[in-house]
Amino acid sequence: MPEAYIYDHVRTPRGRGKSDGALHEVTALALATVPLKALKERNNLPEDSVDDVVLGVVDPVGEAGSDIARFAALNAGLGEKVPGVQISRFCASGLDAVNFAAAQIMAGQHELVIGGGAESMSRVGIGASGGAWPMDPSMAVPAYFMPQGISADLIATKYGFSRDDVDAYAVQSQQRAGKAWDEGRFRNSVVPVKDINGLTILAKDEHMRPTTTMQSLAQLQPSFAAMAAMAGFDAVAIQSHPEVEKVNYVHHAGNSSGIVDGAGAVLLGSKEAGARHGLKPRAKIRAFANIGSEPAMMLTGPVDVTEKLFERSGMKKSDIDLFELNEAFASVVLRYIQAFDIDNAKINVNGGAIALGHPLGATGAMILGTVLDELERTNKETALVTLCIGGGMGTATIIERV
Repeated sequence: MPEAYIYDHVRTPRGRGKSDGALHEVTALALATVPLKALKERNNLPEDSVDDVVLGVVDPVGEAGSDIARFAALNAGLGEKVPGVQISRFCASGLDAVNFAAAQIMAGQHELVIGGGAESMSRVGIGASGGAWPMDPSMAVPAYFMPQGISADLIATKYGFSRDDVDAYAVQSQQRAGKAWDEGRFRNSVVPVKDINGLTILAKDEHMRPTTTMQSLAQLQPSFAAMAAMAGFDAVAIQSHPEVEKVNYVHHAGNSSGIVDGAGAVLLGSKEAGARHGLKPRAKIRAFANIGSEPAMMLTGPVDVTEKLFERSGMKKSDIDLFELNEAFASVVLRYIQAFDIDNAKINVNGGAIALGHPLGATGAMILGTVLDELERTNKETALVTLCIGGGMGTATIIERV
């Protein structure tokens, strides 16, 4: 089987996903174009040399719909023969796009593919694409539908994480992200977003607050308690997990992932394609997997898919130098650390979505790139990247430096 090599990756800065965010003026198409164009220019790719572009977009409607991957490829100057497809597996869409790209190469059908994602959350609101899961009683009732924040609080309750625990993790994420920026760890991977005149709109992640403290977070009220009580989700949570007598609501805006705009992309190819284009491989895809997990608790999928990935790949925890888990909510990461007894110094070492934000369709590709950079910076070899997913799923990928 041909191997899929990672030759390069880039991302935009993350802009606050609100009307006053720096990237609000940038259309979803323009946002998705930025990393594609950067990959073409950085790697001197000739027109029509890329076999496919796979982009994750969680809400592919309005300006973000109509197969934005194809039109972003055209907009980036990749060539008219370069096709594109957009996919959605909710929060793991960007990582799955990379995995789909790798699978095309490993199957021997394509030689050079870009996988990534984009989400303009300030322009196309979260949940804009609708769906049966939250709206159709025939689906919502048996699946114990509840908003993800309530599921995160259910995890905290079931596995014993206090308000101090989740806040302390959030402070750590902010501090690590601030340090990573101060030390230039993102310098080679973040490309600025510019306007039509070539003026920089945003060059640095806009959401993070590295001066966050336990005291400042203590001022924030839990975000999901009132919603749970008013809409009956409290009862749904307890019905789905009767061993829990009362949900302890500990999550708020400060220890949950930020709503942001952003895009990222990863250039993958076969060994032969790299040699033909004068590209030096940085890593290879060792293994990847997907899994369904319990839909009510929903956000424990990373634990389940990591177990599956270890079993399928023949690898184990001790084979992994770094872990990168999307910080959808603090309890998601704390449960993962607890389940595998992971050294805190090996996971999300440059902060995560609590500090930097979570542009839904792009995050998976972004964090894969982040951990690859960290492997290189620290001269380590292997990393596991994973995300929790709405509806109860998990996606995970293992990469290895070459």
